[in-house]
Amino acid sequence: MFELIFSFVGEFLVQVVVELLVELGLHAMAEPLRRPANPWLAAIGYGLLGFIVGGLSLLVFPANFVPSPWRLANLIVTPLIIGGLMVVVGAWRARRGEALWRIDRFACGFLFAFAIALVRFQFGV
Repeated sequence: MFELIFSFVGEFLVQVVVELLVELGLHAMAEPLRRPANPWLAAIGYGLLGFIVGGLSLLVFPANFVPSPWRLANLIVTPLIIGGLMVVVGAWRARRGEALWRIDRFACGFLFAFAIALVRFQFGV
């Protein structure tokens, strides 16, 4: 049981760290790009970025942290939690008066995390 909990936490932490690093990078590049993007193009961009990051994460962590019978649950639950976490990060940024990006909202945070999880689900060993 402890191994199962540890594997879920490991997979979750990998995605949280990657998502927060991407979010920090996007905010750092924000200054020159002040015109708001089309929401559909932004969603496609976050999905593609998630696929790329998921592939790169397999180079570092080729094995899935979650055992086989629980991988489908991880594919659904982890992105939902990370989407909620991005809402919290967005609220924190809003309270500080910082500009919000689409990834600071549930849908794009979920989509980015889901794309990472999908790649890891499909191609992880």
